[in-house]
Amino acid sequence: MSQIIAFANQKGGVGKTTTAVNIGASLAAVNKSVLLVDLDPQGNAGTGLGFVRSSVQRSVYPVIMGKEAAADNILTTSVKGMHIIPSTQRLSDAEVELLDMDHREIRLKSALAQVKDRYDYILIDCPPAMGFLTVNALVAADSLIVPLQCEFLSLEGLSQMMKSVEIIRIKWNPALALMGILLTMYDRRNNLSKAIEDDVRANYGDGVFQTVIPRNVRASEAPSHGKPILFYDFNSVTAQAYLKLATEVVDRT
Repeated sequence: MSQIIAFANQKGGVGKTTTAVNIGASLAAVNKSVLLVDLDPQGNAGTGLGFVRSSVQRSVYPVIMGKEAAADNILTTSVKGMHIIPSTQRLSDAEVELLDMDHREIRLKSALAQVKDRYDYILIDCPPAMGFLTVNALVAADSLIVPLQCEFLSLEGLSQMMKSVEIIRIKWNPALALMGILLTMYDRRNNLSKAIEDDVRANYGDGVFQTVIPRNVRASEAPSHGKPILFYDFNSVTAQAYLKLATEVVDRT
């Protein structure tokens, strides 16, 4: 049975796209079929998988607008078993265009229903805002992963994110589950990272993944080469952390 997982946080720069791409690649590496939906107008998920944004002809934009089928906008990536519906700049128009549309909150859910059975996992990379695109992702999703950068300001946004998720549950998707909060950019040399970890685990308990994603230069380099860290530097601590995290994801689903 397919699982749809959204990666969301209203704060930018916390590692949503990096996490979505690398969990997808790690799941594919253990023979799971994966579809990554890039719902961020910045299109960084596609870039991180080697696509040149200006040359991509297919997009999630006509899918969410109901103009084209999801199946007609799926691209094969260089990672065996992993596909993507990429984003283009046009997607930024969707936030405004959706305002006047009927059933605007469930358009992505309806579109993905046509391809859901083809994949073990559908991963949705959300933009850093709680607009209609993110709402569509959370309404479509079975579960949510919240990447959280190990910095103080990230904690302030986490509580607001949880309030937004509860509103989504009440209005549109009562089955939406928090799969886990993921601590990213973790620096073991920095006391703040440990303090943030202790605080989040004290408040959310088992709702926090055991795996933490360390801050690592190689992981920052990988997207510029169009590769997940798993295929750029398999032996790096970050690649191994994402493999471990993928195991947790499989266990939690």
